[in-house]
Amino acid sequence: MLQPVFVSRTDPNSRQNTIKEIKRRAQSGGNWPQVIIFPEGTCTNRSCLISFKGGAFYPGAAVQPVILRYTTIPDTVTWTWEGPNAYTIMWLTLCNLNNKLEIEFLDVYHPNEEEIKDPKLFANNVRAVMAKALDVPVTDHTFEDTRLMVQATKTGLPLSAGLVEFQKLKNKLGISFDNTEVMLAKYAEIAQSDGDAFIDIKDFAKYLNLPISPALEEMFQLYDRSGTKKMDFRDYIIGCSLLSQPANSEETIQLAFKMFDEGDKGFITQEELCKILHNAFGVKDTDVTKLFTQVDSAASGKITYEQFKEYAEKKPEYAMLFKTYHEMSADKDGKLKTE
Repeated sequence: MLQPVFVSRTDPNSRQNTIKEIKRRAQSGGNWPQVIIFPEGTCTNRSCLISFKGGAFYPGAAVQPVILRYTTIPDTVTWTWEGPNAYTIMWLTLCNLNNKLEIEFLDVYHPNEEEIKDPKLFANNVRAVMAKALDVPVTDHTFEDTRLMVQATKTGLPLSAGLVEFQKLKNKLGISFDNTEVMLAKYAEIAQSDGDAFIDIKDFAKYLNLPISPALEEMFQLYDRSGTKKMDFRDYIIGCSLLSQPANSEETIQLAFKMFDEGDKGFITQEELCKILHNAFGVKDTDVTKLFTQVDSAASGKITYEQFKEYAEKKPEYAMLFKTYHEMSADKDGKLKTE
Protein backbone atom coordinates (compact mmCIF):
# COMPACT_ATOMS: atom_id res chain seq x y z
CA MET A 1 0.00 0.00 0.00
CA LEU A 2 2.81 2.41 0.88
CA GLN A 3 4.90 1.30 -2.11
CA PRO A 4 8.26 2.11 -0.44
CA VAL A 5 11.64 2.17 -2.17
CA PHE A 6 13.87 -0.22 -0.24
CA VAL A 7 17.56 0.57 0.21
CA SER A 8 20.42 -1.11 2.02
CA ARG A 9 22.64 1.48 3.72
CA THR A 10 25.77 -0.64 3.33
CA ASP A 11 25.32 -2.01 -0.21
CA PRO A 12 26.56 0.37 -2.96
CA ASN A 13 24.58 -1.50 -5.63
CA SER A 14 21.40 -1.06 -3.63
CA ARG A 15 21.96 2.67 -3.50
CA GLN A 16 22.37 2.92 -7.27
CA ASN A 17 19.19 0.90 -7.82
CA THR A 18 17.35 3.16 -5.38
CA ILE A 19 18.45 6.28 -7.27
CA LYS A 20 17.23 4.75 -10.54
CA GLU A 21 13.83 3.93 -8.99
CA ILE A 22 13.45 7.42 -7.51
CA LYS A 23 14.26 8.94 -10.90
CA ARG A 24 11.76 6.65 -12.61
CA ARG A 25 8.96 7.63 -10.25
CA ALA A 26 9.81 11.35 -10.21
CA GLN A 27 9.93 11.51 -14.01
CA SER A 28 6.84 9.37 -14.65
CA GLY A 29 4.68 12.33 -15.69
CA GLY A 30 2.25 11.93 -12.80
CA ASN A 31 1.83 8.14 -12.98
CA TRP A 32 3.37 7.87 -9.53
CA PRO A 33 2.37 9.94 -6.47
CA GLN A 34 4.91 12.15 -4.72
CA VAL A 35 7.83 10.34 -3.11
CA ILE A 36 8.38 11.24 0.55
CA ILE A 37 12.08 11.27 1.47
CA PHE A 38 13.80 12.13 4.76
CA PRO A 39 17.03 13.47 3.20
CA GLU A 40 19.27 13.29 6.28
CA GLY A 41 18.91 9.51 6.24
CA THR A 42 19.32 9.12 10.02
CA CYS A 43 18.19 10.46 13.39
CA THR A 44 19.71 13.50 15.09
CA ASN A 45 18.95 15.60 18.18
CA ARG A 46 17.28 18.25 15.96
CA SER A 47 19.78 20.95 16.95
CA CYS A 48 21.03 21.22 13.35
CA LEU A 49 20.58 19.81 9.85
CA ILE A 50 23.26 17.36 8.77
CA SER A 51 24.23 16.61 5.15
CA PHE A 52 21.36 15.65 2.86
CA LYS A 53 21.57 12.43 0.87
CA GLY A 54 21.38 12.87 -2.89
CA GLY A 55 18.44 10.54 -3.60
CA ALA A 56 15.78 13.25 -3.65
CA PHE A 57 17.86 15.51 -5.87
CA TYR A 58 19.26 13.26 -8.61
CA PRO A 59 16.07 13.45 -10.74
CA GLY A 60 16.50 17.23 -10.99
CA ALA A 61 12.79 17.68 -10.36
CA ALA A 62 11.08 20.26 -8.14
CA VAL A 63 10.88 19.33 -4.46
CA GLN A 64 8.47 20.32 -1.70
CA PRO A 65 10.45 21.04 1.51
CA VAL A 66 8.53 20.13 4.65
CA ILE A 67 9.74 20.87 8.18
CA LEU A 68 8.52 19.26 11.39
CA ARG A 69 8.51 20.84 14.84
CA TYR A 70 7.84 18.74 17.93
CA THR A 71 6.87 21.17 20.69
CA THR A 72 5.80 18.81 23.48
CA ILE A 73 7.69 19.31 26.75
CA PRO A 74 9.39 17.17 27.89
CA ASP A 75 10.68 16.03 24.49
CA THR A 76 10.03 12.29 24.24
CA VAL A 77 10.26 12.12 20.46
CA THR A 78 13.89 12.93 19.71
CA TRP A 79 16.01 9.77 19.49
CA THR A 80 19.73 9.69 18.89
CA TRP A 81 22.38 7.00 19.12
CA GLU A 82 23.00 7.63 22.80
CA GLY A 83 20.60 7.56 25.74
CA PRO A 84 17.19 5.80 25.94
CA ASN A 85 16.53 3.25 23.20
CA ALA A 86 13.79 3.57 20.60
CA TYR A 87 11.30 1.39 22.53
CA THR A 88 11.70 3.51 25.66
CA ILE A 89 11.19 6.69 23.65
CA MET A 90 8.03 5.25 22.07
CA TRP A 91 6.65 4.21 25.47
CA LEU A 92 7.32 7.62 27.03
CA THR A 93 5.64 9.31 24.05
CA LEU A 94 2.53 7.13 24.45
CA CYS A 95 2.41 8.12 28.12
CA ASN A 96 1.89 11.80 27.24
CA LEU A 97 -1.66 13.15 27.36
CA ASN A 98 -1.05 14.65 23.94
CA ASN A 99 1.88 15.16 21.56
CA LYS A 100 2.18 18.38 19.59
CA LEU A 101 3.57 18.41 16.08
CA GLU A 102 3.75 21.37 13.73
CA ILE A 103 4.09 20.65 10.01
CA GLU A 104 5.13 23.54 7.77
CA PHE A 105 5.11 23.24 3.98
CA LEU A 106 7.63 25.61 2.46
CA ASP A 107 7.43 26.94 -1.09
CA VAL A 108 8.12 24.38 -3.80
CA TYR A 109 11.79 24.58 -4.74
CA HIS A 110 12.43 24.56 -8.49
CA PRO A 111 16.08 23.81 -9.32
CA ASN A 112 17.96 25.97 -11.82
CA GLU A 113 20.12 24.52 -14.59
CA GLU A 114 23.23 24.47 -12.40
CA GLU A 115 21.42 22.60 -9.62
CA ILE A 116 19.94 20.08 -12.08
CA LYS A 117 23.48 19.26 -13.24
CA ASP A 118 24.84 19.14 -9.67
CA PRO A 119 22.59 17.18 -7.23
CA LYS A 120 24.95 17.98 -4.34
CA LEU A 121 24.53 21.72 -4.92
CA PHE A 122 20.78 21.20 -5.23
CA ALA A 123 20.70 19.33 -1.90
CA ASN A 124 22.82 21.92 -0.09
CA ASN A 125 20.68 24.81 -1.31
CA VAL A 126 17.43 23.12 -0.26
CA ARG A 127 18.98 22.32 3.12
CA ALA A 128 19.94 25.98 3.55
CA VAL A 129 16.31 27.03 2.94
CA MET A 130 15.01 24.51 5.47
CA ALA A 131 17.67 25.39 8.06
CA LYS A 132 16.74 29.07 7.78
CA ALA A 133 13.08 28.25 8.37
CA LEU A 134 13.97 26.10 11.38
CA ASP A 135 16.54 28.65 12.61
CA VAL A 136 19.21 25.98 13.09
CA PRO A 137 22.77 25.64 11.74
CA VAL A 138 23.99 23.03 9.25
CA THR A 139 26.89 20.59 9.60
CA ASP A 140 28.72 18.18 7.29
CA HIS A 141 27.93 15.07 9.34
CA THR A 142 26.32 12.11 7.55
CA PHE A 143 24.95 8.66 8.34
CA GLU A 144 28.50 7.31 7.93
CA ASP A 145 29.39 9.26 11.07
CA THR A 146 26.73 7.36 12.99
CA ARG A 147 28.15 4.09 11.67
CA LEU A 148 31.56 5.16 12.94
CA MET A 149 29.99 6.11 16.28
CA VAL A 150 28.55 2.62 16.65
CA GLN A 151 31.89 1.11 15.64
CA ALA A 152 33.65 3.33 18.18
CA THR A 153 31.56 1.93 21.02
CA LYS A 154 32.46 -1.60 19.94
CA THR A 155 36.15 -0.75 20.38
CA GLY A 156 35.54 0.75 23.82
CA LEU A 157 35.61 4.40 22.72
CA PRO A 158 32.80 6.89 23.44
CA LEU A 159 30.25 7.56 20.71
CA SER A 160 31.63 11.05 20.11
CA ALA A 161 34.96 9.60 18.90
CA GLY A 162 33.31 8.60 15.62
CA LEU A 163 32.05 12.10 14.77
CA VAL A 164 34.61 13.21 12.20
CA GLU A 165 32.46 14.66 9.37
CA PHE A 166 33.32 11.65 7.23
CA GLN A 167 31.93 12.98 3.97
CA LYS A 168 34.11 16.09 4.17
CA LEU A 169 37.20 13.97 4.84
CA LYS A 170 36.26 11.64 1.99
CA ASN A 171 35.95 14.56 -0.44
CA LYS A 172 39.24 16.15 0.62
CA LEU A 173 41.38 13.08 1.31
CA GLY A 174 39.80 10.45 -0.92
CA ILE A 175 39.54 7.92 1.92
CA SER A 176 36.99 5.09 1.87
CA PHE A 177 34.71 4.11 4.72
CA ASP A 178 36.38 0.68 5.00
CA ASN A 179 39.82 2.28 5.41
CA THR A 180 38.42 4.66 8.00
CA GLU A 181 37.09 1.71 10.01
CA VAL A 182 40.56 0.12 9.92
CA MET A 183 42.10 3.38 11.14
CA LEU A 184 39.47 3.59 13.90
CA ALA A 185 40.46 0.15 15.20
CA LYS A 186 44.14 1.16 15.21
CA TYR A 187 43.31 4.50 16.84
CA ALA A 188 41.38 2.73 19.60
CA GLU A 189 44.33 0.39 20.20
CA ILE A 190 46.66 3.36 20.70
CA ALA A 191 44.29 5.67 22.59
CA GLN A 192 43.11 3.12 25.13
CA SER A 193 46.59 2.35 26.40
CA ASP A 194 45.99 4.92 29.15
CA GLY A 195 42.21 4.63 29.41
CA ASP A 196 40.96 7.73 27.57
CA ALA A 197 39.72 8.50 24.05
CA PHE A 198 42.69 10.60 22.92
CA ILE A 199 46.28 9.94 21.91
CA ASP A 200 49.02 11.89 23.66
CA ILE A 201 52.71 11.63 22.95
CA LYS A 202 53.16 8.93 25.61
CA ASP A 203 50.55 6.76 23.87
CA PHE A 204 52.26 7.42 20.54
CA ALA A 205 55.68 6.47 21.89
CA LYS A 206 54.30 3.30 23.48
CA TYR A 207 52.62 2.27 20.22
CA LEU A 208 55.88 2.69 18.30
CA ASN A 209 57.99 1.05 21.03
CA LEU A 210 60.10 4.21 21.21
CA PRO A 211 61.04 6.69 23.93
CA ILE A 212 59.99 10.31 23.61
CA SER A 213 62.61 12.10 21.49
CA PRO A 214 62.84 15.47 19.69
CA ALA A 215 62.01 13.76 16.39
CA LEU A 216 58.93 12.08 17.88
CA GLU A 217 57.80 15.34 19.46
CA GLU A 218 58.23 17.12 16.12
CA MET A 219 56.20 14.44 14.36
CA PHE A 220 53.46 14.47 17.02
CA GLN A 221 53.06 18.22 16.62
CA LEU A 222 52.33 17.69 12.93
CA TYR A 223 49.50 15.29 13.87
CA ASP A 224 48.22 17.51 16.68
CA ARG A 225 46.59 20.12 14.44
CA SER A 226 44.77 21.88 17.31
CA GLY A 227 47.89 22.19 19.47
CA THR A 228 46.19 20.63 22.51
CA LYS A 229 48.91 18.00 22.98
CA LYS A 230 46.17 15.42 22.43
CA MET A 231 45.20 13.84 19.13
CA ASP A 232 41.58 12.91 18.41
CA PHE A 233 40.42 10.47 15.74
CA ARG A 234 39.96 13.20 13.14
CA ASP A 235 43.54 14.40 13.71
CA TYR A 236 44.73 10.80 13.37
CA ILE A 237 42.91 10.28 10.05
CA ILE A 238 44.33 13.49 8.58
CA GLY A 239 47.82 12.74 9.90
CA CYS A 240 47.84 9.24 8.44
CA SER A 241 46.42 10.39 5.10
CA LEU A 242 48.57 13.49 4.57
CA LEU A 243 51.76 12.67 6.48
CA SER A 244 52.53 9.05 7.32
CA GLN A 245 51.11 7.19 4.34
CA PRO A 246 52.60 9.51 1.66
CA ALA A 247 55.97 9.37 3.48
CA ASN A 248 55.81 5.57 3.55
CA SER A 249 56.98 5.23 -0.06
CA GLU A 250 59.15 2.49 -1.50
CA GLU A 251 62.00 4.97 -1.73
CA THR A 252 61.76 5.92 1.96
CA ILE A 253 61.55 2.29 3.08
CA GLN A 254 64.59 1.38 0.98
CA LEU A 255 66.56 4.34 2.35
CA ALA A 256 65.71 3.38 5.93
CA PHE A 257 66.64 -0.26 5.34
CA LYS A 258 70.01 0.71 3.89
CA MET A 259 70.68 2.90 6.90
CA PHE A 260 70.30 -0.12 9.20
CA ASP A 261 71.92 -2.68 6.88
CA GLU A 262 75.66 -2.23 7.31
CA GLY A 263 77.62 -3.60 4.35
CA ASP A 264 74.54 -4.05 2.11
CA LYS A 265 74.15 -7.69 3.19
CA GLY A 266 70.44 -7.73 2.40
CA PHE A 267 69.36 -8.16 6.02
CA ILE A 268 69.52 -6.37 9.39
CA THR A 269 70.89 -7.92 12.58
CA GLN A 270 69.62 -7.10 16.06
CA GLU A 271 72.94 -5.40 16.85
CA GLU A 272 72.58 -3.11 13.83
CA LEU A 273 69.01 -2.25 14.73
CA CYS A 274 70.04 -1.55 18.32
CA LYS A 275 72.92 0.69 17.28
CA ILE A 276 70.83 3.02 15.12
CA LEU A 277 67.75 3.15 17.34
CA HIS A 278 69.84 3.75 20.46
CA ASN A 279 71.85 6.55 18.88
CA ALA A 280 68.96 8.18 17.03
CA PHE A 281 66.10 7.81 19.50
CA GLY A 282 67.63 6.54 22.75
CA VAL A 283 65.77 3.22 22.57
CA LYS A 284 66.65 0.78 25.35
CA ASP A 285 68.07 -2.64 24.50
CA THR A 286 64.98 -4.40 25.87
CA ASP A 287 62.70 -2.33 23.63
CA VAL A 288 64.92 -3.02 20.62
CA THR A 289 64.67 -6.74 21.33
CA LYS A 290 60.87 -6.49 21.48
CA LEU A 291 60.73 -4.56 18.21
CA PHE A 292 63.19 -6.90 16.50
CA THR A 293 61.07 -9.90 17.47
CA GLN A 294 57.95 -8.26 16.03
CA VAL A 295 59.61 -7.51 12.69
CA ASP A 296 61.48 -10.84 12.45
CA SER A 297 58.31 -12.85 11.83
CA ALA A 298 60.30 -15.93 10.79
CA ALA A 299 62.37 -15.88 14.02
CA SER A 300 65.52 -16.29 11.91
CA GLY A 301 67.63 -13.84 13.87
CA LYS A 302 67.69 -11.34 11.00
CA ILE A 303 65.31 -8.96 9.28
CA THR A 304 65.01 -9.20 5.51
CA TYR A 305 63.87 -6.32 3.34
CA GLU A 306 60.51 -8.02 2.76
CA GLN A 307 59.92 -8.29 6.53
CA PHE A 308 61.08 -4.71 7.05
CA LYS A 309 58.74 -3.44 4.34
CA GLU A 310 55.78 -5.47 5.61
CA TYR A 311 56.17 -4.05 9.11
CA ALA A 312 56.64 -0.51 7.77
CA GLU A 313 53.40 -0.80 5.80
CA LYS A 314 51.55 -1.87 8.96
CA LYS A 315 52.89 1.12 10.87
CA PRO A 316 53.48 3.94 8.35
CA GLU A 317 54.22 6.29 11.24
CA TYR A 318 57.78 4.91 11.27
CA ALA A 319 58.41 6.29 7.78
CA MET A 320 57.29 9.76 8.81
CA LEU A 321 59.40 9.53 11.95
CA PHE A 322 62.44 8.46 9.96
CA LYS A 323 61.88 11.31 7.49
CA THR A 324 61.54 13.81 10.35
CA TYR A 325 64.71 12.55 12.02
CA HIS A 326 66.59 12.58 8.72
CA GLU A 327 65.61 16.20 8.05
CA MET A 328 66.41 17.28 11.61
CA SER A 329 69.83 15.62 11.38
CA ALA A 330 70.53 17.48 8.15
CA ASP A 331 69.72 20.79 9.81
CA LYS A 332 72.68 22.15 11.74
CA ASP A 333 70.38 23.99 14.12
CA GLY A 334 68.49 20.79 14.92
CA LYS A 335 65.20 22.16 13.64
CA LEU A 336 62.91 20.77 10.99
CA LYS A 337 63.75 22.39 7.69
CA THR A 338 61.02 24.08 5.70
CA GLU A 339 60.74 23.31 2.01
